[in-house]
Amino acid sequence: MSDTRRRVKVYTLNEDRQWDDRGTGHVSSTFVERLKGISLLVRAESDGSLLLESKISPNTAYQKQQDTLIVWSEAENYDLALSFQEKAGCDEIWEKICQVQGKDPALEITQDPIDESEEERLEELPETSHLVELPHCELSRLEEMADLVTSVLSSPIRREKLALALMSEGYIKKLLGLFQVCEDLDNREGLHHLYEIVRGVLFLNKAALFEVMFSDDCIMDVVGCLEYDPALVQPKRHREFLTKTAKFKEVEIVSMLQEDEKFLTEVFAQLTDEATEASKRRELVNFFKEFCAFSQTLQPQNRDAFFKTLANLGILPALEIVMGMDDLQVRAAATDIFSYLVEFSPSMVREFVMQEPQQTDDDVLLINVVIKQMICDSDPELGGAVQLMGLLRTLIDPENMLAPINKTEKTEFLSFFYKYCMHVLTAPLLANTAHDKDSKDLLESPVKINPVCPDNFQTAQLLALILELLTFCVEHHTYHIKTYIMNKDLLRRVLLLMNSKHTFLALCALRFMRRIIGLKDEYYNRYIIKGNLFEPVINALLDNGTRYNLLNSAVIELFEFIKVEDVKSLIAHIVDNFYKALESIEYVQTFKGLKGRYEQEKDRQSQRLNRYRRDARSMDEDEEMWFNDDEDDEEGESVEKNRTEDDFSDSYGKYMEAKKGAANGSNGANSNGKAAAVPPAPPAATPSVNTAASSAKTTALPATPLGKTGLVGLVDYPDDEDEDEEDEEEEQSPRKRPRLGS
Repeated sequence: MSDTRRRVKVYTLNEDRQWDDRGTGHVSSTFVERLKGISLLVRAESDGSLLLESKISPNTAYQKQQDTLIVWSEAENYDLALSFQEKAGCDEIWEKICQVQGKDPALEITQDPIDESEEERLEELPETSHLVELPHCELSRLEEMADLVTSVLSSPIRREKLALALMSEGYIKKLLGLFQVCEDLDNREGLHHLYEIVRGVLFLNKAALFEVMFSDDCIMDVVGCLEYDPALVQPKRHREFLTKTAKFKEVEIVSMLQEDEKFLTEVFAQLTDEATEASKRRELVNFFKEFCAFSQTLQPQNRDAFFKTLANLGILPALEIVMGMDDLQVRAAATDIFSYLVEFSPSMVREFVMQEPQQTDDDVLLINVVIKQMICDSDPELGGAVQLMGLLRTLIDPENMLAPINKTEKTEFLSFFYKYCMHVLTAPLLANTAHDKDSKDLLESPVKINPVCPDNFQTAQLLALILELLTFCVEHHTYHIKTYIMNKDLLRRVLLLMNSKHTFLALCALRFMRRIIGLKDEYYNRYIIKGNLFEPVINALLDNGTRYNLLNSAVIELFEFIKVEDVKSLIAHIVDNFYKALESIEYVQTFKGLKGRYEQEKDRQSQRLNRYRRDARSMDEDEEMWFNDDEDDEEGESVEKNRTEDDFSDSYGKYMEAKKGAANGSNGANSNGKAAAVPPAPPAATPSVNTAASSAKTTALPATPLGKTGLVGLVDYPDDEDEDEEDEEEEQSPRKRPRLGS
């Protein structure tokens, strides 16, 4: 089912100042490695292709309009707008933009707006009055020109006017002519002014000016101006480096290469051929890496065509082979290519993966190759593993599985992933949390890893990455991850890592449990209670002692959430089993609050039970009132005159029958727990109980049955006395308590 909250239309402003519809898709905000920042991504709902990829710039002015519209400008004459189907989706993306820029989401524009009065004045002026007056291009006025360029950079309006003036008068080429004169005369002061001028013009960021400055007849003079930085004692030698040292390799236009299918097919064949020399393969894979990087400069439609061509020619099967090779440089370049493909279309990669022959070994599946590369990363900082983990998260993210063209993609892919890939991902976690290193989990691990202690720093980092991905699964997958956690008893294994000497790993384990509890799913709650899985968390808190650190705060927050959300089954379990170990913690009121919630629920259930318990005297009074009411009805109310003696006898007989059943200890309650009522007029008959005997049975129990605890009946029976004695014996026996950090 599509997420209409994230459904948007993408618009761009054309030269006629009209909005062009670029397509409909679903928007998300995520970190894009290539852009080095949080970006807005819109994928087409028709085929999953990328309609928009825009980095959220800290200095760009974003504006929210009409509750469902976000508008901004990215470059010269390139305005963009997202029109949301629902206000909630607009608010969510707006909050993300404001978070990146450090702004208050209550604002409707993220940057200081241009002064309206100034803008109105500019609109009223004729076109030519927008231009600034440039000093004559001569040596004596270079300082004046440098001051002018520097002064306009802080004002968007004045920058625009300066750019127009520079373009309209051919001023750039005149300035570069003065550069040659200054250099011939060794006029250092003039050269320093030219450095400031050229540097400021570059900061205007205007494509029309760049075309002039970077043309073949101007580029070297521009570079020459940038050699004379006033802050340097001696000028740099940029031109000498470019002309004598650097060697440029010219590559043909991407569109021409992608149309040459014969050439690309031959390159793929050489790339995967075992007979290809290592140096040749390294050169080929680097060629494809730069090929993909250069494609990012293309227009969206051309970039889409480029990647589709690569996919049709077999780039993914080739990567599957290359990423499994031993050459580190080849693997790194192949990973970069794979990241381009995932960013372009996760659906395309998922479709390829699910079409792979299922009869082959799981180890050769593309996603498993990626997982193994993540697990086996030799970098001490796990830089490659972090990158691969991000790609895996993109592939298993349901938010980019929204294309209606294939509504079953989410179900089919997640079923595939949990069947063929999840065991590879969790192998290091299960192997490092096995009680016995010769256990089944270690021996049957699909990834051949050396059994190492979880306290090894690099292994701890890897396990933290795996836990981060599993936590993402808990948040975004429902049935599949829940089934996997319970079948593998995964939470118990994860909580063993609370004993790690690396606090960051213990926090990752705790965060995994926190996400599970945050779902407030009673299936998870019963699993936690049955496995007594709070014990390692409470032990970690007690072992932490009086240290006020991040671990302490995270554990307290977990219990505070349970208290605030009033998760009754967990509150009862915690208080029943751990309160004596926690009651001494008084620097926060969390645990006393849990106890208070527990007592409130007991009182509430006790009151509910007492509503169904009345003594014999009140029942006799009800009976007498019923007879009196009946006599009044026969004398005064016409509606009861038609009532026959048989009807009365039948009703009275049912009433007495109910009373007799209650007196004999029979169950007079109906299926929903209420006493059976006697139609039509009498009050409901309530079973008679002994008040003293029932007082011990009114203690409320948790909403979910715990251990051997039974449901509380509404009526006391003769054999309850034996049960009471058994309960008293159990209460007298010592209860198992968590360790107190001793």
